[in-house]
Amino acid sequence: MSILAKRLSRIKPSPTLAVAAKSAELKAEGRDIIGLGTGEPDFDTPDFVKEGAYEAIKAGKTKYTNVDGTPELKDAIIAKFKRDNNLTYTADQISVGTGGKQVLYNALMATLNPGDEVIIPAPYWVSYPDMVLLAEGEPVIVNCTQDSNFKLTAEALEAAITPKTKWLILNSPSNPTGFAYTHNEIKALTEVLMKYPHIYILSDDMYEHLVYDNFEFATPAQVEPELAQRVLTVNGVSKSYAMTGWRIGFAGGPAEIIKAMKKIQSQSTSNPSSISQAAATAALNGDQSFLGARNDVFKERRDMVVDMLNDCEGLTCLKPEGAFYVYPSCAGVMGKKTPTGKTLVTDEDFVTYLLESQGVACVHGAAFGLSPHFRISYATSTENLKEACARIKRACDALEGEATKAA
Repeated sequence: MSILAKRLSRIKPSPTLAVAAKSAELKAEGRDIIGLGTGEPDFDTPDFVKEGAYEAIKAGKTKYTNVDGTPELKDAIIAKFKRDNNLTYTADQISVGTGGKQVLYNALMATLNPGDEVIIPAPYWVSYPDMVLLAEGEPVIVNCTQDSNFKLTAEALEAAITPKTKWLILNSPSNPTGFAYTHNEIKALTEVLMKYPHIYILSDDMYEHLVYDNFEFATPAQVEPELAQRVLTVNGVSKSYAMTGWRIGFAGGPAEIIKAMKKIQSQSTSNPSSISQAAATAALNGDQSFLGARNDVFKERRDMVVDMLNDCEGLTCLKPEGAFYVYPSCAGVMGKKTPTGKTLVTDEDFVTYLLESQGVACVHGAAFGLSPHFRISYATSTENLKEACARIKRACDALEGEATKAA
């Protein structure tokens, strides 16, 4: 009898974390590696947020807290939802976890029964399907191609719905594509869901504040208030506030679901770090003006990366509205041969070629459910991005033969 649980056979390790680990390993060996695989801002946590943590330490706030968040942080989250999204919640409708990932995991573990279906538009964040599988649900993947800017349409949503559907997961702006749903695009989806009262929406808004070109962010519970009691709106401080290591995520939604998530958390991690909660409280309550300046930098990087990638033979890259990712197609290099004679058959072949020949680490599209693409994170210095894109161009120029797919 194996010591390992059978459920582990249903899932795989996170591909994005695997790329980060491989990059670190090669750097430790002395290789010149530019890592474009990690979804982590290169900015530091703002000083006023750090001060909130320092003050909490000095005040002795180092003990256990309520399982799913301190009253102070819940108040800050309630204020944030009202200020940014015009959503009204009470404390029993707010959950705080150790990062957005735990909040999502808690929600799925607390609500899915064996065989329940979860609609997941692809490309998707790598953890969604595996979390569903761990909770004994069934991921229903709906491919959303470059032709629709990688976004789910009302028609595709309705075609995927069955009597077993329990959740739709929406992520806007998207990891991995950076594309975001407009108010009208969300409205089209909520109009479909109004007809199916057994379906809930899990809205992952982690990149809410990372939008460009005057894009107006919207979230389902805001767009269709009549659906609010069927929407769990997930957010956090990791991306917008450069607090990935602090590990604070949160959600607002129906009290019944929030209570069930609390029960799951009470038997796993208990409360998130008390000091991280104090820092998150400072982040949400503090001056938000720094976000604009940081977004200006991200926008410049996005524009440069998109232009340079579109100058690479065989690659096409759309310009997304948000996050800090692009998701170029590498269809135009499939079938070509590398200088060592290897034929590129998959997007994993291509990113392996980039890493081995040019020292550029990115994540293959198959990890996100849609090929042939690859994800680049531009959350690194402009100098690194410029050099990385130049290396990618050199790699593309060095390929031989004809492509088997159109770019």
